[in-house]
Amino acid sequence: MLQQFLHDFGYFALFLGTFFEGETILVLAGFLAFRGYMDISWVVVVAFFGSYAGDQLWYFMGRRHGRAILARKPRWQAMGDKALDHIRRHPDIWVLSFRFVYGLRTVMPVAIGLSGYPPRRYLLLNGIGAAVWALALGAAAYHFGAILEGLLGNVKKYELWVLGTLLVLGLGLWIRRYLRNQRAERAERAAAALAAQAEDTRPKRPDADAEHGQR
Repeated sequence: MLQQFLHDFGYFALFLGTFFEGETILVLAGFLAFRGYMDISWVVVVAFFGSYAGDQLWYFMGRRHGRAILARKPRWQAMGDKALDHIRRHPDIWVLSFRFVYGLRTVMPVAIGLSGYPPRRYLLLNGIGAAVWALALGAAAYHFGAILEGLLGNVKKYELWVLGTLLVLGLGLWIRRYLRNQRAERAERAAAALAAQAEDTRPKRPDADAEHGQR
């Protein structure tokens, strides 16, 4: 049943997962490739195209609507400003490596587009970065299965447990990041509200025109 499901939808799910985020689903796909449910070569290829297409889209969105996108959430704005600072100092290095920095997958391509980074250069270096990321993470997950087999013997008896653990870990990381972002946004909103309240209670200077009329 699992094999048939992966045969029908596995690579499509991998493409969608790497298009929007990537790490967890690529690790799962690499392990499933080791178990024989998927082909590791196709896993790497599909992960490359998913990641490449997603980051190209965010880059062009950043070129056209970068400030509007980052302004949607205070957390994105702060991360975008930090990303812009990194890009201005070492642009090519960040284009090649941002996929390996947890939490910057979406914000960094938007910031790169906003920074005015050349489209053709991004097209090339983003492709190189996506290829290295897909190959490195996919191979690491594949060999993780081999290590487990060396430790546990017959991995098939434990594969559902391993898959479940990987899913729980991925979900846990996503929830942790979501809650952290929510806390940061609440803190920023509270600070903004306090600043606005302090501004409202500050004594106001008389209007210059009103003073002039009273003279």
